[in-house]
Amino acid sequence: MTTSARLAVGEAAPAFTLESDSGASVSLSDYAGQQVVVYFYPAASTPGCTKQACDFRDSLAQLKAAKTAVLGVSPDPVAKLAKFRDAQELTFPLLSDPAKETLLAYGAFGEKKLYGKTVEGVIRSTFLVDEEGKIKLAQYNVKATGHVAKLLRDLGL
Repeated sequence: MTTSARLAVGEAAPAFTLESDSGASVSLSDYAGQQVVVYFYPAASTPGCTKQACDFRDSLAQLKAAKTAVLGVSPDPVAKLAKFRDAQELTFPLLSDPAKETLLAYGAFGEKKLYGKTVEGVIRSTFLVDEEGKIKLAQYNVKATGHVAKLLRDLGL
């Protein structure tokens, strides 16, 4: 099984350019000079991922007020992401990483426990990248429910 190395606070955030739900290319460098939450989730339109995405959507005003953007990343194809965005009225970019290169670079893909079994898949993870492109917060194996509220508390919002 593939397990990628985890990122630590202070490290440079791995650069990426991925196709978004709108078909546009989005790069981490597009957000230079501002904080960005990059969160990795297993699959669009599943109950946990929907809850998490809607929590980010509902907290976007608070995050934007703190000059913090949000990017969601999953291995889903662009068409599925667009459908998810429309169904949930999401207002931040969802990025497609079918090759799992960005997931691996962030340590967000590998061995995990699912219903008591060890499987290989997306490890629900959230990162805060600072204005200089460094990891300010790295959270692995986060819970879909309540995670965004905890993140807001961690950020002092």
